[in-house]
Amino acid sequence: MKGSCACGAVGYEIDSIDMPISHCHCSTCRKTHAAAYVSTAGVLKEHFRWTRGLDALRPFESTPGKIRHFCSHCGSHLAAERNGSSAMIVRVATLDEDPGSRPEYHIWTEQDVAWLNGEGLPGYSQWQPGR
Repeated sequence: MKGSCACGAVGYEIDSIDMPISHCHCSTCRKTHAAAYVSTAGVLKEHFRWTRGLDALRPFESTPGKIRHFCSHCGSHLAAERNGSSAMIVRVATLDEDPGSRPEYHIWTEQDVAWLNGEGLPGYSQWQPGR
């Protein structure tokens, strides 16, 4: 499977998703993605490779020992890794195709924000009526 940033400058490939997809609600994920939570999946480093844009890739140590990788052009957060870990933590939304598996759980929900509860809100396939 291929993945990329929003502007296409940085690309990667994975051979497989090796750990379940989850939705992370931690405050650092919320801040680095500007979203209520982020969908992630573990990919063994032997199954992950950067394919283009290494010169545009920028690291950020968000917590001690955890490096997040961003495109320096568009700001997309593509992956993260922990020192000593055998896996990359891929941001599932940056995959260019359906990964074929579905999220199995939410993590770090103790850090949820009060405004996240969207149950009962209407949903629209595109813009809301009248827009």
